Amino acid sequence: MYISWNEGFTTNLIRTYYRLLKKADVPKIRFHDLRHSHATLLLKKGVHPKIAQERLGHANIRITLDTYSHVLPNMQSEAAKQFGDSLFNKDDDKENSKKAL
Repeated sequence: MYISWNEGFTTNLIRTYYRLLKKADVPKIRFHDLRHSHATLLLKKGVHPKIAQERLGHANIRITLDTYSHVLPNMQSEAAKQFGDSLFNKDDDKENSKKAL
């Protein structure tokens, strides 16, 4: 479900958001920065970019990947490690040795 963002709703949402930040005594950050934080955390935790795209409401995955590609290079080394572990059965070494017995 997507909310239709009209000016009145947006103004009230932002006003309430900043009021809650002040009441909670937390640093003031722009509301839109929450979107970026959300997407960045999802991708860093290994959530598939398609899921991030859907949650952000981007029209297609290219927008998500173009916007957040700076997060993905750090994930390359982990992907390579996981692939290597799978290729050389490092994940299953203990299980395979038990089966051999």
